[in-house]
Amino acid sequence: QPATAKWYDRRDYVFIEFCVEDSKDVHVKFEKSKFSFSCLGGIDNIKYLNEIDLFEATEENESKHKRTDRSVLCCLQKAELGKSWPRLTKEKAKEESADSDDESK
Repeated sequence: QPATAKWYDRRDYVFIEFCVEDSKDVHVKFEKSKFSFSCLGGIDNIKYLNEIDLFEATEENESKHKRTDRSVLCCLQKAELGKSWPRLTKEKAKEESADSDDESK
């Protein structure tokens, strides 16, 4: 099942925070225009998997992630710095598991 996520668009980066408590076996794969996240989470070891076709290209070698007890935060560097992303995904359909925190950039 997909993990619940929030995403944040900033000037040079897109942040995706996966809300999974007590995550284990975290795997994050950064590609130029695609992104995948998987882990086991919670006391029941639920398997989470998110695969996203990104709105624009990213610098996969400059992107990283950080795990905490409550979530996994992924930081994707935009290939075109300074360009605003109106949405996370290439498709206009709303990504059911990813909400935007649309703060001023």
